[in-house]
Amino acid sequence: MPGADQTRGVRELEVIRREIVTPRMVRVVLGGPSLAGFSSGVPDEHVKLVFPDADGTIRPPVLAADGATLDWPRPFPPHRDYTIRRYDPVAAEVWVDFVVHPGGLASDWAQRAEPGESLWVAGPKSSLEVVPDADTLVLLADHTALPAVARWLEELADGTEALVAVLVPDAAEEQELALRPGVSVTWLHLDDPDVAAAGDDVLGRHLDALVLPADRRVFLWAAGEAGVLKPIRRWARAHGYARGTCDIAGYWRKERTTAVRTTRR
Repeated sequence: MPGADQTRGVRELEVIRREIVTPRMVRVVLGGPSLAGFSSGVPDEHVKLVFPDADGTIRPPVLAADGATLDWPRPFPPHRDYTIRRYDPVAAEVWVDFVVHPGGLASDWAQRAEPGESLWVAGPKSSLEVVPDADTLVLLADHTALPAVARWLEELADGTEALVAVLVPDAAEEQELALRPGVSVTWLHLDDPDVAAAGDDVLGRHLDALVLPADRRVFLWAAGEAGVLKPIRRWARAHGYARGTCDIAGYWRKERTTAVRTTRR
């Protein structure tokens, strides 16, 4: 439940600018004086975005007396979880990328957000999670988890390999990622008949075909639609991957398309 989340505060941030990243991805850059004290240290870290009620009333949570949890008003205000695409402390900016689709609360907001508007942001969630100590990262994602993949690659430690596969609607949704020696990216397009024929198994088949180095520490990270992740979960169990060597997070379900979000929980 939202009230149980550990947080690093609640802030009213300002829209600095809005950018069109791809035809189906919009970036909203947030900042302002309230960003002071903000921190974000994990590539797939997320925040809760709090939106107005239907009548325009904004009901953000407040920090509880213990200084660690949030007290949320009842009923809970409209809110969504989103990945922090980038935190730039020098520019004092937080980037949030939104997959746009019809009828989405956050999607609709992102497409019309204008500089100077405000948005309440809770978090990021305080966590004991750290960037894994690994020689090779295997990153598998659908379109909604692409912001996290982009940040993983930007913050990749020197000497770390990354084997990446991203499932997107079509070639227009490919993004320029931070590539360097040891990083390989495979784009899988849903409008490709072979990809479409694989259905929910597409990322799982890609994973099964990888030849992973036996002499390096491998960490598996996967995120996206729950059904697409099932074959990856089965593969991880069969190959002995567990907590500490993998992180597999469902972001959304096909039968709940209004909940599409670019976050890890």
